[in-house]
Amino acid sequence: MSKLNPVYSLSISGRLTLEMHSLNNEGGEGNQTITRTVALVDTAGEVHKVNAISGDMFKHIQAEHFYLLAREGGLPLCVGCQTFRADRILGDKEFINNLPKTSDDTLTALLKHCALDDMEGTLIAKGTRSVPRKSIAEFAWVVGLPEKVRTETYFHVRYAKELGGEGEDKASQPIFHRPASSGIYASVANFELARIGFNDISQEYALEETERLRRYQTFLKSVLYTFVEPSGAMRGTQNPHILNFEGVVTISHGVLPAPTISPLAGDYKEQVKAIARALDGDGLLEVREFANTAEFTVAMQEVIQNTHPYRLFNEKGA
Repeated sequence: MSKLNPVYSLSISGRLTLEMHSLNNEGGEGNQTITRTVALVDTAGEVHKVNAISGDMFKHIQAEHFYLLAREGGLPLCVGCQTFRADRILGDKEFINNLPKTSDDTLTALLKHCALDDMEGTLIAKGTRSVPRKSIAEFAWVVGLPEKVRTETYFHVRYAKELGGEGEDKASQPIFHRPASSGIYASVANFELARIGFNDISQEYALEETERLRRYQTFLKSVLYTFVEPSGAMRGTQNPHILNFEGVVTISHGVLPAPTISPLAGDYKEQVKAIARALDGDGLLEVREFANTAEFTVAMQEVIQNTHPYRLFNEKGA
């Protein structure tokens, strides 16, 4: 591990081009599915309504990829997370019914017990006790660039056979309308990798470095898979065409933020590079630019293979 470069945090700022997708919808009105839109205000003060995919959706995509990788790699999972339950650790009755007396000991036990709760965050709530675990992952809304995204509604018919009034077959043709969106979307995400296995209450690590490395590599793979295969609504018949992903990966090798600038700005790559130069005089910030999904994959694989999670403190309070 000594040959690997430590990573304190990593961020991704990029433009994702998706065609004919319906990854996030708000619901339906009658036979019409309603796609999600948000309001943006540009630097000139102009308001734009654009199609958007929530950060919750991308967080769920990443968590599911981590869950599958963790099961395959033999990482520890609580009873709830073994079946990817929404309540996570709360579904592990044996753990919940035998909580340590103090919050810091409870959090240490949680970190050792379940890798997914360590990465994705959870809230242990029992009676008057409430012990939170903040996620190491932060996903922003994935929002369409104004004038660079379009949503159209398409007519569909579901064929069904129903029995007629006099014993004869009668064809019923319920009609419905589905949206599909295409365009360029701005994506921002940040990952606090130094916090893997870190107890925020006691300010100590609950895990050995070999286990932290296993979780770190698995987590970064799940982030990579999130942009290679984003899941979501209506994938059975509207699996999105992923045309391109371009942007920058910023890697912090010391206690410095890995800067992000929203790809809604046309010069976001140049701004990220300029911020990194201004913040860093010791070579602790690294900015890797990628022009397409293939280059993004190569950049992430290099990080996975050549780095390890930064260690904040060697001993309590140090």
